[in-house]
Amino acid sequence: MFIERVWCDKVLNSRKEKTVEVFIKSHHGTFSASAPSGKSKGLNEVADYNERGILWSIKLANTFLAALTHKNVLLREIDDLKDIEKKIKDFEKSFGIIGGNVVYAIETAMMRAAAKEKGKELWQFVYDSMNYKEVNMPMPVGNCIGGGLHSKGVGGKRPDFQEFELIPHEETFARAVSKNIRAFFYAKKLLKKAHKSWIIKTNDENALETSTTNEETLKLLSTVAEKYGLRIGMDVAASSFINNKNYYNYKNKELTRDRLEQIDYMRILAQRYKLLYLEDPLGEEDFSGFQELLSKVHGKKLDTLIVGDDLTTTNLKRVERAVRAKAINAMIIKPNQIGSFVEVKRVIEFCKKNKIKTIFSHRSGETMDESLGDFAVGFQADFVKTGLYGPERLIKLRRIMQIEKEILKG
Repeated sequence: MFIERVWCDKVLNSRKEKTVEVFIKSHHGTFSASAPSGKSKGLNEVADYNERGILWSIKLANTFLAALTHKNVLLREIDDLKDIEKKIKDFEKSFGIIGGNVVYAIETAMMRAAAKEKGKELWQFVYDSMNYKEVNMPMPVGNCIGGGLHSKGVGGKRPDFQEFELIPHEETFARAVSKNIRAFFYAKKLLKKAHKSWIIKTNDENALETSTTNEETLKLLSTVAEKYGLRIGMDVAASSFINNKNYYNYKNKELTRDRLEQIDYMRILAQRYKLLYLEDPLGEEDFSGFQELLSKVHGKKLDTLIVGDDLTTTNLKRVERAVRAKAINAMIIKPNQIGSFVEVKRVIEFCKKNKIKTIFSHRSGETMDESLGDFAVGFQADFVKTGLYGPERLIKLRRIMQIEKEILKG
């Protein structure tokens, strides 16, 4: 692939914060990719940007990218990115880190351009790199009602848990999305009916904001799920309300739970509401706690996915540790957590080998880039997690629907 020009610039995400966008001009056109930004981050994620800030990262990126101008780059599959990543690491030794968000945008834009040169879509480039034989669509995990760090709540109150999710099980992705969206508006109707003075607001991820407790929210969502034949999930994001003495400080009901009480509470909620999906139910270093909880909710009577995100941070060493400990049976994939698609590929391969479900996930500060959809299909994820509504979320769902339509056409 001959690069005529490549550059990095700033763009605003859905929270109106600065993030980065990379552009590549080749003989086949101009291709771009922008990076999402997380608010609730695991301690083991790579740094988003240089310690001097995003503008310094953009300056460093443009210095690095200038050396690629008017050069041929061999990029036939994901593993060929190793050469680019080595060049970035060598550059960073002299000038400081560029940041995981910038590397994510560079590699995504490059893969888009390389795919076009081969007459492929981005998802096909990824899919072929993985040597898969059959294409399956992921199921959407739709964030319906929000709390935690992503929400301001209503009247000063909000659920402690970050996401309350609806998960369809349908033959097609398009039908699953349609069902989730109808359920979203029904949930909004129920909230309005239950709280006459409720002002309809959405949070960072376009999920509904409310003052209801965790249990009240789950009860409402159970009504919605029953009406539409959906399953329920939660992102507890427990690391956001655990203190340095391993106590969980709940604010909605103003109570404190110790580690064992938190494990038991998660088990009770999983059983009571038949939760399919339970993400980050404990602190991000509590591998043994995850293991104990998984042993209680994964069996004949209940089959709940215990999902690592802050626990695993798309980091192969942490994923290997979690799997050896039997601490998870599913995990979140966020490429900018690790800042390397070569590493993402290794994580996916390890998960497939060990029968760990994978969920490609958006971030709270999203852009209008639709590549998450391509990655979810290309890497053959089991699920894709987005909001249920809002332009930055819907564009990713529409992208997967478009891919599904093309595949069904043959």
